[in-house]
Amino acid sequence: MTTRPASPATGSRPPSAAPAAAGPPEPPSAGTDRLPRGVAHMLVPAAAGLFGGRAPVRVRAWDGSEAGPEDAVTVVLRDRAALRRVLARPDELGLARAYVSGEIDVEGDLTDALARVFADLRDRGPFRPRPAALARAAHTALVLGAVGAPPPPPAAEARLSGRRHSRRRDADAVSHHYDAGNELYRMLLDPSMAYSCAYWSDACVRTLDQAQNAKLDLVCRKLALRPGARLLDLGCGWGSLALHAAEHHGARVTALTLSAEQAGYVRARVAERGLHELVEVREDHYRDFDGEGFDAVAVIEMGEHVGRREYRAFAGRLRALLAPHGRLLVQQMSRRGRRPGGGPFIETYIAPDMHMRPVGRTVERLERAGLEVRDVHALREHYVRTARAWAAELERRWDEVAALMGAETARVWRLYLAGGALAFEEGRMGVDQILAVRRDPAGRGGAKAPLDGAAAGGAERVR
Repeated sequence: MTTRPASPATGSRPPSAAPAAAGPPEPPSAGTDRLPRGVAHMLVPAAAGLFGGRAPVRVRAWDGSEAGPEDAVTVVLRDRAALRRVLARPDELGLARAYVSGEIDVEGDLTDALARVFADLRDRGPFRPRPAALARAAHTALVLGAVGAPPPPPAAEARLSGRRHSRRRDADAVSHHYDAGNELYRMLLDPSMAYSCAYWSDACVRTLDQAQNAKLDLVCRKLALRPGARLLDLGCGWGSLALHAAEHHGARVTALTLSAEQAGYVRARVAERGLHELVEVREDHYRDFDGEGFDAVAVIEMGEHVGRREYRAFAGRLRALLAPHGRLLVQQMSRRGRRPGGGPFIETYIAPDMHMRPVGRTVERLERAGLEVRDVHALREHYVRTARAWAAELERRWDEVAALMGAETARVWRLYLAGGALAFEEGRMGVDQILAVRRDPAGRGGAKAPLDGAAAGGAERVR
């Protein structure tokens, strides 16, 4: 498995390199500069009372003090503003805001640090703090000047308005993440600009570029693309599949996106490669698209943005887009538990209005729409390697990304990729390729080529 090397760049950075967005530390509140002990020596015992007698992290505070278990992950508190954020929003969003603002850092590899903290808390089981522990924590917060209005949220947060999954709001949600700038994605992704789970098919596939190419070829094989076949790439991203299908399989592709940045980029790539006769780029919402009769439809990690209530109609639309015997390939993330949107951080910073469900429910939606599901190919472990490869590239080019996008956006991406890799690694999220076929009006199923899992590509073990 490809992993990121642990280094200061993946977590804590020297105080002099702290992001400018965090601003200079506030002056100590009245009396805190005369504390008999350091800030960390007050915080750690208070935290221990809230977590069953042992603090889950070691703390290095803004005054230079350090305390906590020697074997625990070290959290660097650069500013008491972080405490105000967490008190105002005592969940992952409060911590995320403090991290994105540069008020908190974590030493070492961020994915590994999060895994260690989560594992420690799981091992302890549920714990309810006693009233005395809560009172001590409140007193500590008051003494340290952590009680007060939190700073404004980071500018990197999404701020959408309007009815959820209306056309305008869907466009705004897509723009928030995908219109961040083509140059950012060029720095992080492989040369094909594939922004979805790669396919580490065998031991010969060692690089992200090779794995993404293997994924694109797998999708085209499952869809049985041939010269002249009509393919709809629904949510085409930066055109990796559209270009691959046209160049290597001779397919006639319609590439659909809501992102103006993506549409412009794909059109430029089509022109550069002389594929204008095979690839048409449309900037449109799937509900307004008027095409039909496609031999194949690909939906690569776009279905998560459709919405819970809208997915039934979406599945029906997919069937209507296909010709009889036409094939559908949906590559889609799934989620277990109570956070179908991925959690407060993802919903606020990355993919607002996202909705994921267990893969079985997606299969059910497709079948109820009149599609015959023929294969489900789990790729969860492949996303661990993909996310870590993106994260490694982010760390390698950290200074470039921060200079281009700003420190806040760079830190959003660091936290996003670290948390995403961990969610897939621990099985809280999955990703699957679902292959389906539209039966003909007479009810006869089948297609002109085998649709069993082995012929489609199988589910190889991740190495």
